[in-house]
Amino acid sequence: MAGKEKSYNDAESQGNKIGIEVKNIDAVIFDLDGVITKTASVHAAVWKNTFDRFLTRKAGEKTATIRLFDIVRDYKLYVDGKTREDGIRSFLQSRGMSLPEGNPDERPGLDSIHAIGNMKNRLFLQILSEDGVEPYPTTLDFVRQVKTLGIKTAVISASRNCALILERAGIPELFDVRVDGVDAAKLGLSGKPAPDIFLEANRQLGVDPSRTIVVEDAVAGIAAARAGGFALVVGVSRKGEKQVLLSHGAHVAVDDLSEIEIKINDTNAVVRPKELPSAIDNFMQIEKGLNGRRPAVFLDYDGTLTPIVETPDKAVLGESMRSALLALNRSCVVGIISGRGLADIRCLVGIEGLIYAGSNGFEIAGPVHLQPENSEALAFLPIIDKAEQEIRDKISPIEGSLVERKKFGIAIHYRLVDPGRVPAVEAAVDEVASKYGELRKAYGNKVFELQPAMDWHKGKALQFVLKAMKLDDDEILPFYIGDDVTDEDAFRALINKGCGIVVWDRPFPTAARYCLKSCEEVRRFILLLAEHVGGVHE
Repeated sequence: MAGKEKSYNDAESQGNKIGIEVKNIDAVIFDLDGVITKTASVHAAVWKNTFDRFLTRKAGEKTATIRLFDIVRDYKLYVDGKTREDGIRSFLQSRGMSLPEGNPDERPGLDSIHAIGNMKNRLFLQILSEDGVEPYPTTLDFVRQVKTLGIKTAVISASRNCALILERAGIPELFDVRVDGVDAAKLGLSGKPAPDIFLEANRQLGVDPSRTIVVEDAVAGIAAARAGGFALVVGVSRKGEKQVLLSHGAHVAVDDLSEIEIKINDTNAVVRPKELPSAIDNFMQIEKGLNGRRPAVFLDYDGTLTPIVETPDKAVLGESMRSALLALNRSCVVGIISGRGLADIRCLVGIEGLIYAGSNGFEIAGPVHLQPENSEALAFLPIIDKAEQEIRDKISPIEGSLVERKKFGIAIHYRLVDPGRVPAVEAAVDEVASKYGELRKAYGNKVFELQPAMDWHKGKALQFVLKAMKLDDDEILPFYIGDDVTDEDAFRALINKGCGIVVWDRPFPTAARYCLKSCEEVRRFILLLAEHVGGVHE
């Protein structure tokens, strides 16, 4: 098909890099184990442990004739990328063996397909609990890079532990959609090499496969992606077996995603280098950029004005930060754009005269007449009411879980939930989300959210406020300061039109122009800006 042929031309060797053109790409789907996290080797080792126990028992006294599980060959050919049960069936078939199916709730053991699967899972969870999960930093950089360009992202996995792995790795908020083994079982999706799981992720993203890149490390996954008609299939071979992935259908193959260079042919699409100049150390440059213009400053709340805390109610604005905002607001427009509800954010900040955009911009209030809320979103309120009650009923038995109702959304916090129970929280959210198709599931820092399924985000809210307040002319230089992946939409909205400043404790790809390292540095920057525009230094 046309999209597939185009992809060959859009992935070209450039020295030690492979350049990929993304102007016709709307989404990237990533496999989990071996691509995002360093868990493929753990899976392989646990499968060997499990199958070797089975084979040894099967051989009985004839231990000299045992051909044990080959951790490289057998794992790649028969298990990798497949559901637990399909992997077991495939491996046993390769040895001319079979077992009864058993049932999913069967105790871990060696007498049925499900018993072996449950044994493998118990061993895997034990290692996960003891050793944690380490992501590939270069993959995280790649994910953030495509997100800064407005490209949607999804993670897929045959594993039922996908949510737990992402949680342990601390990266659930990086992906717009997640489809895993739990979803596959619930939706009746065929396992790889069938393309079902990729196509379901594409459906949830609302993107056509011909405008989607798939990144995979398993032979079965490569075959599945090619069967789905995706624009480009990128194979990741951590052990240098790129030719194997190419022979099974990968359009390009790399040892690591750092070998890929994203080609951008859009003057409004900018991915800044990971190392950004400090907004404080380079304040004189920012002053020159103002060049007589007035600033209009918009900020995120959690992680920007206050540190990230265990529960939302503990994120209290410090008096020194409030004083800095007051000083700045005396001389220029200041606004807060937050994922929190409007009433909540106004109460927490407690400064009259600011612009407040709650629920990621679905609710807006300010010192002059502003559209108080997204009129299209009003139709979702009865649905959100019903979904909220169902969510509360389902997760109330899970200790540490917290449901926060916003006018136009529901936040389900799990920071205090035992990691082993996080999948149960997500399963409840997924069940409600599947019932109410008008809502979409989103991810944040230790939180799941259900929001109206609308094309609306912080960037669009910022653009709306700038236009409504007549701040979109040449006399104004808008600033946006934020720390989260959701703030990238606002950073992109200001490319060539304003100044984005990211708050981070470690560098990553971003569309922001400058950086700050902490909430304290945000306060210092606000005071510098207040002094520049004539505010009172308090």
